[in-house]
This record gives sequence, C-alpha cells and structure tokens, in this order.
Amino acid sequence: MKRKIVVICGPTGVGKTSAAIEVCRRFGGEVVGADSMQVYRHMDIGTAKPTEEETRRAVHHMIDVVTPDEHYDAARFATDADAVIASLGDRGALPVVAGGTGLYVKALLHGLSDAIPSDVDISRRLTAQADELGAPALYTRLMVVDPVYAAKISANDPVRIVRALSVFEATGKPLSAHHAEHAFLETRYEALKICLFSSREVLYDRINRRVDLMVEEGLLDEVRGLLAKGYHGGLKSMGSIGYRHMVAHLEGGVPWEETIRLLKRDTRRFAKRQLTWFRADPQMVWLAPEDHEGLFSVVENFI
Repeated sequence: MKRKIVVICGPTGVGKTSAAIEVCRRFGGEVVGADSMQVYRHMDIGTAKPTEEETRRAVHHMIDVVTPDEHYDAARFATDADAVIASLGDRGALPVVAGGTGLYVKALLHGLSDAIPSDVDISRRLTAQADELGAPALYTRLMVVDPVYAAKISANDPVRIVRALSVFEATGKPLSAHHAEHAFLETRYEALKICLFSSREVLYDRINRRVDLMVEEGLLDEVRGLLAKGYHGGLKSMGSIGYRHMVAHLEGGVPWEETIRLLKRDTRRFAKRQLTWFRADPQMVWLAPEDHEGLFSVVENFI
C-alpha cells in the first residue's frame, strides 16, 4: 500500500504553516516543508521560515538544508523529502507536506526526471517578460517553438509558458519532446491535496502587511549579512523575491520607497502564478485558511 500523506499548499502569505501545524497537533503529524527558499540556511526573514514558537508547536523538516550557494532543485527535494517521510512513517507520524513550490510538490508526488534541464537566468528573464508583456505574448512565441505543449495549456498560464520556453532555449528541444522521453511517473504516495485560498483583496492585503513585517524584522540587514558572507546577488537563492529587491537597493541604487513598492507588487504577482499552478490540479481540495473544522474533517476522512 502507498504511504498516506497530507499536502497543504497555496499562495504565499495565505496561512499554510499555521494550518499545517493545526493538522499536526490534531492528528499526530510533523511538517515536511515544500518551499524552495526555506531550504537555505541564513535566509530566514525573507523566506518566512517557521518561528521558534511554531517549531515548538510542531516538528518541522526540510528547513535549513543547504547554504545559499549550493545547488538545490526539485529532484533533490523529492529524494530528501522521501527519506523524511519514510522516517515519519516508521514512527507512526503523519507526514504533512506544506509549502507553495508547486514543482517541488509535483516532484514528490509523481517523481520528476532531472533530465529536463532549465536555466535560472533564462527563466528569470522570461518571467520578467511575462510580467511586462503579459502571458499571451509569450504564449504566441510558444505556439511557434512547441505547438504540441502549447495546445495543452492556457494562454494565460505564465508558469507553464515560461517553463516551456526556458527549456526550449536551454536545450533547443521542445518541452513536449522531453516529456515524451521522461514522463512523470505514477503517483508515488496516496495524497490528500489541500489548497488554501482567500479572496484577492484579503490575500493581497496579507501580502502587503507581510512585506511590511519582514522589513520591520530586519530583511535589509539580513541581506547585508548575506552579502558580507560572500553570497552575491548572482546566486539563484539571492535572485528570489525579497532578496533580489534588497540587493537592487543596496547595490543598484533603487530608492527605498520604490524597492518596497516593487517587492509588494512582485510578491502579489508570484502569488497569482502559484494559484494558476494549483488550479490546474483537478484533485485539489480548496479550503479557506480559517476553516479549521473543514480542514480537520477532510483530513480525518482521508486517514
């Protein structure tokens, strides 16, 4: 029998950590993080890592795995998370996977061929183009280079459009051809997949307030410290939301008010892309973050 796991995902700032902790406390579980930034040591404020209080309330795994200059990807995450989940299963604890990195969740549940290369710089450039020009403009380009894959996705799906164009630029081969050679495997776990969602107004307000809190907690000084340790702005980890904005302020001369405006805007756009990813999964159970009774009910029925 496949091992049962609970997956709690959703956009940044929606309340995934809090919900995962409540499930762990109710059902004897431990949190397995699925966040592509929380794996990095020394990057705490900008990644919204669990607080000391939160880690006391529930054990957290997959936090502080590597240094900011180490390579880490979805394939490695799946391998590391597999080991954690196996250990939890041996101890009779419920694995509660919580995070907003859709590719990490997909790699864990289905397996992911690491033979499909990508390029961080290309992806970053294409993401910026999608933000500036709109996803349909890049979709037109995708229809030329990979019409097979383009036919399977929406013209308003920037995450998948950018991924496909990035793979094509990096390899010279369409993503559809890579998929034909290296398909996702059958489901590796029996998973209950829950996505937390709020109205756009509520979510965007939470994001704006979260950014303000990160700044109050010392995000700028955290980035100063990382740069002083030699973790330069060209690293994949330092190119993420929040960190690249602080680097642009410190080293690029972007005014502080504009830095905060761009950080809030880009975080909201990121949350929108996350929701687009999760909406593509027909097995997702959608719940409001404050609906703990509904959350407990679906988990109890599952396990």
